[in-house]
Amino acid sequence: MKLWIPFATAAGVFVGAAILFGADWDLPPVDTEQLGYAGSGMYLTKDREKQADLQQANVVPEPLYEADPEGDRAGEFYENVQVLGDLSTDQFNLFMASITEWVSPEQGCAYCHNEENLASDEVYTKVVSRRMIQMTQAINTDWQTHVGEVGATCYTCHRGQPVPENVWSRNSGPGKDGRGLGWSGGQNVVGEMVGNTSLPTNALESYLLGDKPIRVHSLTALPNGENMATTKQTEETWGLMMHMSESLGVNCVTCHNSRAFNDWDESPPQRVTAWHGIRMARDINQSYIEGLAPVFPDNRKGPEGDVLKVSCATCHNGVQKPLYGVSMLRDFVDSLGTKTDTGVPDYSTYTPGETQVMGSPDSAALAPATGPEATTLASVD
Repeated sequence: MKLWIPFATAAGVFVGAAILFGADWDLPPVDTEQLGYAGSGMYLTKDREKQADLQQANVVPEPLYEADPEGDRAGEFYENVQVLGDLSTDQFNLFMASITEWVSPEQGCAYCHNEENLASDEVYTKVVSRRMIQMTQAINTDWQTHVGEVGATCYTCHRGQPVPENVWSRNSGPGKDGRGLGWSGGQNVVGEMVGNTSLPTNALESYLLGDKPIRVHSLTALPNGENMATTKQTEETWGLMMHMSESLGVNCVTCHNSRAFNDWDESPPQRVTAWHGIRMARDINQSYIEGLAPVFPDNRKGPEGDVLKVSCATCHNGVQKPLYGVSMLRDFVDSLGTKTDTGVPDYSTYTPGETQVMGSPDSAALAPATGPEATTLASVD
C-alpha cells in the first residue's frame, strides 16, 4: 500500500484551504484598463477590493487656515531661523503647525523642540527636519521633470508618521552577504522592497543609491560580445522593476511597450517620468539622507548601521501619482516652492542634547531675533 498517497492528498487539501481562506488571499473581481492595441497585452489590472484602502491612505488633509503674507519676517522676529526666514510670521506659524500635523501629530512640537528653549538645535529631529525642508524645496524646484507642478510636501512621505512607512536600508539577508544560503546579495529570502520575491535585496542600493547601469537587454538571441551584463545584473534590474510596479500599483506596460520592452521610441511617456524619478530618488539619498548619518541615533538606522533611505514607495504609497495627483504644494509655495538657504552643515560636529545652533557656514539668519517673543519662540528649521 502506498501510504504517501493519503498524506499527499491531505497536504494538498490543507494548502488549498490555506490559499482560499488565508488572510492575504485576494479573490476577484478585478478592473482591467486597456493601455495599448488589442492583443498586445498592454493593459492595467487593479484589484477592486484594494482600491478603497488606497483611497483612504491617500487622502489629502485640508490646510489649517490661509496665512497672511504681510507683516514681520520670521527670520527677524524669531531666533535661529535658517531656512524659512523670508516667510511672514503668520506663514511661518502655519507651516510649523502643519508640519506638526504631517509628521508628529501625537508627539506635538516636542518631537523636534526642547520646549524650554525652542531655538535650540539640541533635539536631533530638529536638525533632520531642517535638512528635510531643504530637500523638499530642491525636489519642487530641481525635479519638476518628475514631480511636475504637483510637487511634494512633508506629508507626501510622512502621512502623519515620524518615520515614513516605506523606507529601506541595507539588508544582505541572513548571515550577511547571504552566507549559509549558497547565494550572495540576500537572495533566496523574501525581499519586501523587491516585490516580495527572492530577487537580490540589494537592488535598491544598486540603483537608488548607487548609479549602477540598469539596462541589460540584449538585441540578439545569442551572446555576441557586445552586451556584457551578467545574470546577476539582470536579476537586480528585475528587482528594481518589481519594486517600482508594486510601489505605484501598476503593470510593467505603464512604462514599457510589451512588443519591445527596451525600445524608448515605442514606450509610453511615463517611462521618461520614471527615468527622472529613479535619478531623483538617487539624488535625495546621496545628497540629503546619507549625509545625516552622524545625526541619527542607532534606533533610526537599519540592521547594518546605515540610515533609512527613500524608495519609490515612500512617496507613491501604492498609487501611480502620489495622493492621486492632488497638489498640497499650492498652499505652501512660499515655504516649499523655492530654494532658500542651501548650505550644508558639518553634521559630524553635532552633539545631541548639547548643540545649540547647527548652522551651515553660509547661513545668514543666525543673528538673535529682535521681536518681543524672541526668547520663547523659535523654529523647527
